[in-house]
Amino acid sequence: MLLRMFYGLFAGFTYVIFLLTFLYLIAFLAPLPLVPHTVDHGGLVNQPVMAAVVDTLLVMLFACQHSIMARPAFKRVWTRIVPKPIERSAYVLAASLALILLFAFWQPLPTVLWSVEDPFGQGILWGLFALGWAVVLLSTFLISHFELFGLKQVWQHMTGQAQGQTELRQPFLYKLVRHPLYLGFFIAFWSAPVMTFGHMLFALEMSGFMLVAIQFEERDLIDVFGDAYRRYRRSTGMLLPGIGRARS
Repeated sequence: MLLRMFYGLFAGFTYVIFLLTFLYLIAFLAPLPLVPHTVDHGGLVNQPVMAAVVDTLLVMLFACQHSIMARPAFKRVWTRIVPKPIERSAYVLAASLALILLFAFWQPLPTVLWSVEDPFGQGILWGLFALGWAVVLLSTFLISHFELFGLKQVWQHMTGQAQGQTELRQPFLYKLVRHPLYLGFFIAFWSAPVMTFGHMLFALEMSGFMLVAIQFEERDLIDVFGDAYRRYRRSTGMLLPGIGRARS
């Protein structure tokens, strides 16, 4: 009983950390003066080349954590150390910590690449920024938000429920594109009325990471769902409707 309570507390704590990190990420990119470090403010490195190197390493750290820990081969080894009910929560905590490190040590590169002065244009870009985050959040609920962040697994363990069989579903946005969650991030990362070099670097590197991550994720999904996922890839665009459909 105590162990199950610990699992529940750990999962709840991890979820709170995720929520705070997610909200900070929005403020980090806005960028809002409410937070001490943003994509354009803070940092200690004055040399642009060194700042770009530091920022790239921080993105690489997050990308490696996010991709390696999500692979089935890693999970098989990891669950020998971390109990299976909290494996997902541990993953979410590690991802949150990687982002927190990025926030803390990010080095701004404030050179402005473009700046939209027209109020109407600014409104459109801020609207797209908000839309991107809304798509991200909605996508998590469409595919089981609480399972994605580890709460469902712990609840099932605490209540003695058996985990249901994984099934391939395409609710709402997933009928239009295979990866609406990533699409939301793309929209949010690139919708900036003021685009600095540092923001561009973040958007470019995160976009590259997501494109690579999609390839690994789809290999894993084919391993799980086989021909059903292959048919889904052939009929549905990757990030835009009708675009990026697999040929085989």
